[in-house]
Amino acid sequence: TAILSQGGSAADAVTAMFFAMTATYPVAAGLGGGGICLIADPSKGLQEFDFLPRAAKGGGAYAVPGAVRGFYDLQAAFGALPWQRDVAGGEAYAASGFPIGHALSARLANAQNSVRLDAALAVEFMNEDGTPRPEGAVATNPALSQTLAAIRLSGADGFYKGAVAGEVMRYSASQGGAISPSDLSDYRTTITAPRLVNQGGFSVALPNAGTGAGAFAASLFANAARSADPEGAVVAAVRQSLASFGISALPPDLGGTGFAAIDRNGQVATCAMTLNGAFGAGQSAGSSGVVLANSPSTPSGIAGAFLTPVIARDGDGRAALAGVGAGGPNGTAAITYAILKLAAGQQIGRPGDLRSTGAAPMVTVNVISCQTVCVALPDPGGHGLGAATSE
Repeated sequence: TAILSQGGSAADAVTAMFFAMTATYPVAAGLGGGGICLIADPSKGLQEFDFLPRAAKGGGAYAVPGAVRGFYDLQAAFGALPWQRDVAGGEAYAASGFPIGHALSARLANAQNSVRLDAALAVEFMNEDGTPRPEGAVATNPALSQTLAAIRLSGADGFYKGAVAGEVMRYSASQGGAISPSDLSDYRTTITAPRLVNQGGFSVALPNAGTGAGAFAASLFANAARSADPEGAVVAAVRQSLASFGISALPPDLGGTGFAAIDRNGQVATCAMTLNGAFGAGQSAGSSGVVLANSPSTPSGIAGAFLTPVIARDGDGRAALAGVGAGGPNGTAAITYAILKLAAGQQIGRPGDLRSTGAAPMVTVNVISCQTVCVALPDPGGHGLGAATSE
């Protein structure tokens, strides 16, 4: 809300949220990962920014990071504040410290065996006896702060070139990875038009079919929309869609999260992020503070198929709902259910109006609903946070 109150756009707000979460929620939002954002602007139209973690040309277990490039391009196209302002908050959290939140604490407990094996993550999040630090304990990450400073000062080049890129490549090579200079310098955000479907008089933007996320969301939405019982239809559609994609089992935590913002000028931005596993590969790249994501070729690499940012607009082009499903098929199911409920004329004004995913502690759905006034609704089955501002 501070970014919006200072005249920032929705694009600034989601950019600032991401960089803050690289410090405060590295289980799912990290410089080593990537994601998908949708943005609707009253004057510039509707666009999709795809910057998922990609496989290195030479293979290996680690993904080529896309997040910094993606948010740099998004903010350059739709931001209203200086880039430095959007990055500074995350840099400050990493340098001065932040209390471990409830959601992070819960997911940290589940991922502790992996976290304990990485020296940098262990120093930040584990006690000397090897147990996870408790909720409320203050954590810092000076190495990440230095990397964020480079990004603040030099934009995407501060990450994909120079000292930070060198650390990422050296560490990857030392562990049998294959991230090369060209993998980093050649990374480009894919900017396209999202898929549009009409549902109950609303124009609904979903990820396009060029991504696994778009393909799964389209299949789920099509299967669920055929029924007059949205909740029952979504449950059945998840099974049908997973079967059609040949998916029989999933890791317990795919390292996903999401967030959305609407500004006073009517710009809407919604982003779904992943590290392809809780804390990604569980490996910090040298002295960079960057937690690397798992390659899409690993079992957790399927996480990108379940990133589902959506924007629903009424006949006048005003946002009626902006939200994200992430972290697995339950996230896509929950956001699909919210859209079907909106299309049926039902109220979405409280967290309980969303379909609880039952996947706590993971935050798998977050929604901003604007049926009368805009309200921010976190996942009723997880530990999310929603906030609204009149600015």
